[in-house]
Amino acid sequence: MSEQSRIEKDSLGEVSVPASALYGAQSQRAVENFPISGVRFPRPFIRALALVKRSCARANVELGIVAADLGEAIVQAATEVADGEHDEHFPLDVFQTGSGTSTNMNANEVISNRAIQLMGGDLGSKTPVHPNDHVNQGQSSNDVIPTTIHVSGAIALHEQLLPSLTRLAVALRSKAVEFDGVVKTGRTHLQDATPVRLGQEFAGYATQVEYGVRRVKAARDALLALPLGGTAVGTGLNRPLDFPARAIAYLAADTGLPFVEAEDHFEAQGARDAVVEAHGHLKTVAASLTKIANDIRWLACGPRTGFAEINLPAVQPGSSIMPGKVNPVMNEALIMVCASVMGHDVTVGVAGAGGNFELNVMMPVMAHCLLSSTSWLSGAVDTFTERCVSGITVNAEVCEETVERGLAICTALAPAIGYDKAAAISKEAFKTGRTVREVGLDWAVLPADELDALLDARAMTEPGVPGR
Repeated sequence: MSEQSRIEKDSLGEVSVPASALYGAQSQRAVENFPISGVRFPRPFIRALALVKRSCARANVELGIVAADLGEAIVQAATEVADGEHDEHFPLDVFQTGSGTSTNMNANEVISNRAIQLMGGDLGSKTPVHPNDHVNQGQSSNDVIPTTIHVSGAIALHEQLLPSLTRLAVALRSKAVEFDGVVKTGRTHLQDATPVRLGQEFAGYATQVEYGVRRVKAARDALLALPLGGTAVGTGLNRPLDFPARAIAYLAADTGLPFVEAEDHFEAQGARDAVVEAHGHLKTVAASLTKIANDIRWLACGPRTGFAEINLPAVQPGSSIMPGKVNPVMNEALIMVCASVMGHDVTVGVAGAGGNFELNVMMPVMAHCLLSSTSWLSGAVDTFTERCVSGITVNAEVCEETVERGLAICTALAPAIGYDKAAAISKEAFKTGRTVREVGLDWAVLPADELDALLDARAMTEPGVPGR
């Protein structure tokens, strides 16, 4: 049995809306107009949008623009939306009007109708609380939606990604300390190079992630200036002078983040450069994480015919046909997320250039990309930390064996015997299957004790000339 409906009106005429829906005519039109992807705005965006509406209602009551009883009902309804109590009433596709007007009106209608319910009225009546005249008072989709992108993005970066990256940095730094005594062959161009300590490699990874933490903080901070108050085109038409400052002060108090009013509302609404900047930092983080995850799975490749310098935790069987095979699945999952983030960054860049005059008209997809990248990175980093990095162990014997067999240790001889002679030793060692040390002793290029001092692998991992 199909659900009953009610008839509502908007400026285009009558619309049939499901009887139990908190949304109204404009939302229903968007449901019918954009059955495109099935991808909806995520919970952090809806939460932030409700926080914006609640802050605006409080400011409007303070300024005497909205009656106190109506404002109280709007605040309660918006709080319920922020808490996720009415998510089923936000059915709109991300791919819709480029300003996000459909979703702004979706929020206005849901909050209006819920406030009407709280005040004992009838759904769809627009009385005593009107979606435009009261919930959207002093606002436009053109400043509300970019404000919501900034608020939701800053919150997600602060509450999700920063803690995840911090935990990964701590785990990698711990492994750097644990592995500092293990000397192994370094590699450049995927070829043998002079020795390094495994701890130095992991310290490098930890530093990359620590820099990533700084970048995510910069991304968050780029979003703190809010367009709220510009209304339709940046002029602030139809809102009191003090409205944005009061509303944004409530947002800052509610979120604990130091949001401020944008210095120039024409920049803040005509362009989305801050979102492009913020996501650019996420792309850099994704590049760092890809390098780290790839290195770690290379170091563990084997277990018998690869490098096998470290062991990764076995979290699941790796093959449906090869018994006993275990794969670096946590690394692969993280790398796929990073690839997706890089793809999102292309979309954000193109969308950021998608403004004309006083408005960007690709905002919904920018919100989707920013919030998806943040959430996916956070989830992938946490699982990588917990199920991979924290359980890594070292095969010290393998590392030490490759150092002694390595040809690049002849580099330490060059200051004493010259580059050409050291290169000849390396070539002879490779040709005969002997070690550099064995060839050096056979050729008597230096006294044995001096040769041993120069070929001290641990000394090669510190600044200065080995043996001196």
